[in-house]
Amino acid sequence: MLELQDICYQVTEDSQDIDILRHVNLKIDDEFTVITGPNGGGKSTMAKIITGIVKPTSGRILLDGEDITNKDPKDRNIGMVFQQYSLFPNMTVEENLSFGLKLQKLPSDEIGRRVRDAIDMVELKGKEKEYPGNLSGGQQQRVALARGIVMQPKVLLLDEPLSAIDAKLRKSLQTSIRRIHKDLGLTSVFVTHDQDEAMVMSDVIHLFHDGVIEQSGSPVEVYTKPETTFAAGFIGNYNILDANAMEAITGKKWNSGQFAIRPETFLLSKDTITTEDYRMNGTIIDYVPRGNVLRYHIDINGVEVYADVLFRSMSMFNVGEKINVGVADHNCVRL
Repeated sequence: MLELQDICYQVTEDSQDIDILRHVNLKIDDEFTVITGPNGGGKSTMAKIITGIVKPTSGRILLDGEDITNKDPKDRNIGMVFQQYSLFPNMTVEENLSFGLKLQKLPSDEIGRRVRDAIDMVELKGKEKEYPGNLSGGQQQRVALARGIVMQPKVLLLDEPLSAIDAKLRKSLQTSIRRIHKDLGLTSVFVTHDQDEAMVMSDVIHLFHDGVIEQSGSPVEVYTKPETTFAAGFIGNYNILDANAMEAITGKKWNSGQFAIRPETFLLSKDTITTEDYRMNGTIIDYVPRGNVLRYHIDINGVEVYADVLFRSMSMFNVGEKINVGVADHNCVRL
């Protein structure tokens, strides 16, 4: 159990104190935990505080009940994997992995066993004698991951480890990291600014914004029940509408406030819609292909919304085309 109690972190710029983290409280156990949010939200600072690279201005960090707030990084039993691989270029894969174990003065047979197990786990068998410069970026990241787990840490922290890797390889490494987490029973903390990666990787998401945790929960909870305008805009790219806009598109009076509608919950059809709570007419303004999804921009009574549909030729609409639009009441989420 990793516990963060009332963590604050300030920096001083031009004689002014700037809050980077404000009274953050977190409990992290053996679930795969993802910290996500935009750049500048505080997530990487939080990661550095967990590892001991940065000391908090106030608050405490507990690991299995022990206060490690002022412990050096090497004494925390936390494995670290960063975006920068930081491998020793003059050492082979084997030597990179055994370096920290030798500093601990472990027996040579124990070092050899751990290194072999880590190499097998990240699927780099046959690369033991290679130098980092002879490996691909994905292979180097696997070495960095193996170096994090070979020390058998209580917590494995991964800070944006896949952001410099191409999309296809990133998916493969996401699967590998999840498998290793499960096989070793590690407490894993994964930091990413990519909302899709956060959804794929996590058992629990903590969404950081402006130095605080904006929302926490399972991927499904955070995606389907955003609590704030920021959460709705960051996870799932909701349509954010005020009461007047909601009235314009649904024909119903709404109390004041902000509302969110996921783009994939709109039903679009050339035929009359009978199944949804709110049925309206719209005009296609534009559309953008997004992989296997088409995102349509639609004008409904002067309000522009976007709707996502599967990319199928038989259901495509043209710019300027009049269509029928429907949405269910339970998909109109009050923020």
